[in-house]
Amino acid sequence: MGRLVYSVITSLDGYVADRDGRFDWARPDEQVHAFTNDLLRPIGTHLYGRRLYDVMVAWETMDDPEPVMRDFAQLWRAADKIVYSRTLAEPGSARTRIERDFDPETVRALVAASDRDVLVGGAELGGQAVAAGLVDDIHAIVCPVVVGGGTSWLPDDVRVDLELVAVDRFDCGVFHLHHRVVGPPDRFETIEA
Repeated sequence: MGRLVYSVITSLDGYVADRDGRFDWARPDEQVHAFTNDLLRPIGTHLYGRRLYDVMVAWETMDDPEPVMRDFAQLWRAADKIVYSRTLAEPGSARTRIERDFDPETVRALVAASDRDVLVGGAELGGQAVAAGLVDDIHAIVCPVVVGGGTSWLPDDVRVDLELVAVDRFDCGVFHLHHRVVGPPDRFETIEA
């Protein structure tokens, strides 16, 4: 049985993109990229929302001379990919299928039947997985920047108890935080005044 892993590169204040949709501040250096590659090695399937898939699909044809980049591209190409989109007609990569709706029970069954871990990526899809109680592990690569707003990587109105598994610090000031989910999520009702 696999585990569902939510992995994200985030600003210190919890955003994957700033208010203008930019995330250039999140580009990993070679040391962080190599670490991220190692996180991906046990992953057999990637679950993506449409926006993240549109960014990641470049790895299908990227031919970078840097060894760490080639390694990432090979890992990405070797994984199965499921893209959740109501508008994408055809995938732009091999080993990829499109699902129109994110169904938590279908994802739960996929993870249970998998002999490798499953990665969920993208703030919206990852947030849905967290809120549905599907996520087993969270890997946050925290960049030394505060962007002041944008796309949050965690859902609002959900509490999830976590256990810290590991902290890694990189020369560039980036931190990796690995947490294991230790209980089901609690949803909070939004009270309007």
